[in-house]
Amino acid sequence: MRKLVYYVAVTLDGFIAAEDGTFDGFIFEGDHMAGINAHYPDTVPTQFRAAVELADAPNQHFDTVLMGRHTYQVPGGLASPYAHLRQFVVTSADLDTPADVEVVREDVVGRVQALKAEDGLDIWLCGGGKLAATLLPEIDRLLLKIHPVVFGRGIPLFDGKADIRKFARTDATLFESGVSFMTYDRV
Repeated sequence: MRKLVYYVAVTLDGFIAAEDGTFDGFIFEGDHMAGINAHYPDTVPTQFRAAVELADAPNQHFDTVLMGRHTYQVPGGLASPYAHLRQFVVTSADLDTPADVEVVREDVVGRVQALKAEDGLDIWLCGGGKLAATLLPEIDRLLLKIHPVVFGRGIPLFDGKADIRKFARTDATLFESGVSFMTYDRV
């Protein structure tokens, strides 16, 4: 069975974006970028893959991406940010999306359970915090890029009521840039 993997950048104080949904405070230069991109090329937006020499890189971990509306509609966002993956946006709002981006308007938990039952690579939960809180019972793994920065306020890693779930750290990589890449699996 495929896993739902919440793979996201997060601040030391637990935010995945600023209050306005931007993430300019994260570190985009340093040894962590090459290291993470080499291991997770599937998570680089299609438009930028050639620039980081990943244009022809096969998907190693994910073939599907799931994101909330605010993650999909980040300022300066792309209509089809991950064209190399099967793309889903969860929202109740009316969105004008290209044919390769499917909108999920109801029963997101049921839709994720159906996706997990399909054959294929894992499912990447790209954001946001409200969607992550809703899907916490279905999240099998957390991949956290912890940046050495504090936002003070913003969009939390899990935004909303969620039942307690325990995870065990299964891997950790520390980079000279100060970014830590942590892997946690549900226990």
